[in-house]
Amino acid sequence: MLLNRVVEYVFFFGFMGIVGYLLWLMFAPFITALALAAVIVTICYPMYEKVLDYTPRRQETVASLITTLLVLIIVILPITWLTSVLIGETVSIYKILGSNQYTFSETLNELEDMLASFIPGLNIDLAEYLRQSAQWFAGNLGAIFAGTASTLFTIFIAMIGTFYFFRDGREFTRTLIRISPLPDGEDSLILKRMGIAVRSVATGVVLVAMIQGTLTAIGLTLFGFERAILLGTVAALGALIPSVGTSIVFIPTIGYLLFVGEYGSAIGLTVWAVLAVGLIDNFLGPYFMSRGATMHPFLILLAVLGGIVLFGPIGFIVGPVILSLFIVLIQLYMQHIAPSEPKP
Repeated sequence: MLLNRVVEYVFFFGFMGIVGYLLWLMFAPFITALALAAVIVTICYPMYEKVLDYTPRRQETVASLITTLLVLIIVILPITWLTSVLIGETVSIYKILGSNQYTFSETLNELEDMLASFIPGLNIDLAEYLRQSAQWFAGNLGAIFAGTASTLFTIFIAMIGTFYFFRDGREFTRTLIRISPLPDGEDSLILKRMGIAVRSVATGVVLVAMIQGTLTAIGLTLFGFERAILLGTVAALGALIPSVGTSIVFIPTIGYLLFVGEYGSAIGLTVWAVLAVGLIDNFLGPYFMSRGATMHPFLILLAVLGGIVLFGPIGFIVGPVILSLFIVLIQLYMQHIAPSEPKP
């Protein structure tokens, strides 16, 4: 009798493992889209609840559709436009560097001479570095456009998942709690802490970095710089680096204005950097981070870069979220599981 029971369990769980593996192979191409949908819903769920309150008879399907359209209009479409402009600017730089007519070669030589006067023995060839960058870009140009098309498809699937997560998210959560072998109270605590961590990282770090990058691009545009979108993107990444921030863009650009004799523009850009960008970092960022969990900015930078490598452009959001979830799990383990284990 016991042997028959063992055979039944082995057959059942073996068959379940095979079916689960096949299911994983089917869903694996959409994991990134589902992760993005889950992040969007976690961040925007308070907005969904407000929309639901104003919906006649609290129709969840209508509220989910309206909230998904709002996310598409407010978040996805601007990011898509920004990505297309960024690619266009990068392609234009590639064409300039790929040709043999460098209109700024004399400026590069003068800059090299000025640096050599401050640092004796310094020998750099900026034009050669630019040529190498152009060569690298030429080898990866097709991959960049292929990644963009793949990203658009991922966003399309993510929007469908966002709608269903808004509408059926509570039922999904209850089912997950029932399936989990942990006590229901601990499952609810884990999900709650994860939601707080995701919102705090997404709004307190990533959103602030994007705002700083946008303001940097606006300031550079006002003072006559080309490729402002590209430089703003670099500033947004620099905002994630501890003790660096948007100065990674402002210091070279202000130095360039001083170098070419545009002293008024240099002063104006400095004021813009201090007021429009610096105040955001000192006030808006701490306000958002005070509403949730804090995280070291260096870890967030690594998570952003690693997320972009692993998930593509949407890794800018997904990477820090995965890091925050891992840290929450470690904290919950230390608070609720480790103290109950007997010490040797």
